[in-house]
Amino acid sequence: MARKASTTPPEDDFTERIVDIDVSSEMQTSFLEYAYSVIYARALPDARDGLKPVQRRILYSMNEMGVRPDRGHVKCARVVGQVMGVLHPHGDTAIYDALVRTAQPWSMRLPLIDGHGNFGSPDDGPAAMRYTECRMAPSALAMTDGLDEDTVDFKPNYDGRDTEPTVLPAAFPNLLVNGASGIAVGMATNCPPHNLVEVVQALRHLLKHPDADVEALMRFIPGPDLPTGGKIIGLDGIKDAYATGRGSFKIRATARVEQVTPRRKGIVITELPYNIGPEKVIEQIKSLVGSKKLQGIADIKDLADLTNGTRLVIEVKNGFNADVLLEQLYKSTKLEDSYSINAVALVEGQPRTLSLREMLTVYLEHRLEVTLRRTEFARRKALERLHLVEGLLIAIVDIDDVIAIIRSSDDAAAARARLIEAFDLTETQASYILDMQLRRLTKFSKIELDAERESLLTKITELTEIIDNEDQLRTLVGNDLAEMAKKHGTPRRTILLAASGVAATAATAPLEVADDPCWVLLSSAGLLARTDHADPLPGEGPRANHDVVTSMIRATARGDFGVVTSSGRLVRCHALDLPTVPGTANAPNLQGGAQVSELVGLAADERVLCLTTLDPDSLGLAVGTARGVVKRVNPEALSRESWDVLRLEPGDQLVGAAELTSTDVDLVFITSDAQLLHFPVSDVRPQGRSGGGVAGIKLSPNARVVFFGTAPRADAIVVTVAGSSAALPGTDAGTIKVTPFSEYPAKGRATAGMRCHRFLKGEDVLLLGWAGAAPARAAAASGAPIDLPEATGRRDGSGAPNGQPIAAVASSLAQKADT
Repeated sequence: MARKASTTPPEDDFTERIVDIDVSSEMQTSFLEYAYSVIYARALPDARDGLKPVQRRILYSMNEMGVRPDRGHVKCARVVGQVMGVLHPHGDTAIYDALVRTAQPWSMRLPLIDGHGNFGSPDDGPAAMRYTECRMAPSALAMTDGLDEDTVDFKPNYDGRDTEPTVLPAAFPNLLVNGASGIAVGMATNCPPHNLVEVVQALRHLLKHPDADVEALMRFIPGPDLPTGGKIIGLDGIKDAYATGRGSFKIRATARVEQVTPRRKGIVITELPYNIGPEKVIEQIKSLVGSKKLQGIADIKDLADLTNGTRLVIEVKNGFNADVLLEQLYKSTKLEDSYSINAVALVEGQPRTLSLREMLTVYLEHRLEVTLRRTEFARRKALERLHLVEGLLIAIVDIDDVIAIIRSSDDAAAARARLIEAFDLTETQASYILDMQLRRLTKFSKIELDAERESLLTKITELTEIIDNEDQLRTLVGNDLAEMAKKHGTPRRTILLAASGVAATAATAPLEVADDPCWVLLSSAGLLARTDHADPLPGEGPRANHDVVTSMIRATARGDFGVVTSSGRLVRCHALDLPTVPGTANAPNLQGGAQVSELVGLAADERVLCLTTLDPDSLGLAVGTARGVVKRVNPEALSRESWDVLRLEPGDQLVGAAELTSTDVDLVFITSDAQLLHFPVSDVRPQGRSGGGVAGIKLSPNARVVFFGTAPRADAIVVTVAGSSAALPGTDAGTIKVTPFSEYPAKGRATAGMRCHRFLKGEDVLLLGWAGAAPARAAAASGAPIDLPEATGRRDGSGAPNGQPIAAVASSLAQKADT
């Protein structure tokens, strides 16, 4: 037993009186009162409007204050104060938290409040209510529309001085559209948001087919539609929840693998699971990386902004499989989360676990009642107005008698009584006539009143048909719902997947990239990439979809290779730094490649000429300069990032370089004055790295080399394009000629060569020259392919007009796998 101080003082004095009570009874009573208050007045939403009491009071107060979408924002503190002072007998913190959540687009599928200011983020809370502003969103008007038309019941507020609605009219099913979550005593609710258009379709189907089951309704509502998008994996849990009110499903972030930098791939996340913020994901990933439980992540950046939305970039280290790493992230972080549905709501004042059909049915019953009461209210108002109009018509017919009665009466009460007796009017009609303005006493007023009476009679007839005919009432509700979906509906954001969609190869593939053979490709547009195929098909060559591949070498995914630049440098590069492009080695799509200037540090006037292996057993390189110097470079790989392969004279530069894959080829020079010279590669003795080369071709004054390379002695062609030196670079299409390589006999090294193109009038320079294995492909500066004419030109003949300027030419004959 326990003792309790009495609150009533004794009659004789104020000495304390002790009352004995049972502790268990007191605890039971107090706990039940507390539980009742939490369940019914705080934590659980009403199944009809989907709102908790505090949310309902916020919207009602804002509606009464006139804080509508067509007016300016007001301080949130003003709204909170109004709600707390008049309707909600709790603290301001709970009210402001509810207001903020109702305004957050990542929490609500259809926000009810238009917030202005810092309303927080999925990771951070909002600013204080004195710093933020709000007003009703257009959707909130639909929730409160009809409050002044006797559509819902009102009850006294907590102190009995005012009234508040027991439920809002709710022109759309807010419980399903925006969801709800709350923890009461001994029970909790957790309903996910859904798509308004889908829910309205299901409601209209249920209006026409009241016996529709859950399976039929799921044809319209296949699953939740979360405001943050993402992917829902597995539909069995959703079916259970829709059938019983309880179930669970998995939410997965929307992510894709991209080339985020020229050297690295990355995982780009654009949508996160519901109620998961980027900071939480970043913290988890950093913890896993720090504890060595996750490997392959180089960096993680949050690049979200107001323009592009969520963008979380996870850079993957070179040598790691980004797809496999993404699957590991799904398993070990909140990039994949579970959501448990527990659809508990108040139905007729009692908490119930509702299935999908029950939630839709409860809302429809509420909406039918609201529409019926609104129609009855409109008919009642129309009947009242008709009653007054009929009284006015009586008064206007005998207006002289009416005026005489009023003038001869002592007061308004006497005039009212005499009018009622004289014209058989009701008290309401007589009072209205007494209040009538003199300007209404015209002939035209009678015409207007006759028209108004006819209109009122028609309206009353239509409203009566709706009230008496349930089918018309249901049709009206369905049309109202369709209008709501048209006005506020948006496309689905969440993708529904029956299974995880993980490819078997990604699930079983190793995390680190294997050191498999590959091809490294360089295009005429300066794109560098690698393929995951080792061998081209016999008889076919490397061919980009948008330009030509000017150089290709064998490598391994984890190996090194070199690039030769016009300044005579050989730069070491790593194959792992290159993006992997789709397609085969014969027809790669190099549009996914990286610009070589982003991978290799180049000077302003420096460009990459070719690729080369760093294999000491190779045949080395052959390079040629603009001043006609040629050099065979011995294969040599230093432990440095770059070194010189040729000692250039001041003002000279490399114009061509080629990796020697065979000694059965010729070295070819083509000059700006249309001279071609070729001689066997054996005529040039290999030199070391410090060698300066030997004379390759004898140049005439003011001439320079425009092409140097290698060509086989059979099945080779020569492509030359002549034009004017006065034209701007890249603007003169010139004339083109394609000639068999066999037309040009070999000559000795350091000679002047022979004519390879006869200039026409206006032509004085060779814009482009190329020699190599046939067939060949050409490309414009934009990368667009250009068809070459047949190799029928004469050795010293002139060219034919060209359609557009050619930027590069390359052979499409495949290199042999053994080279």
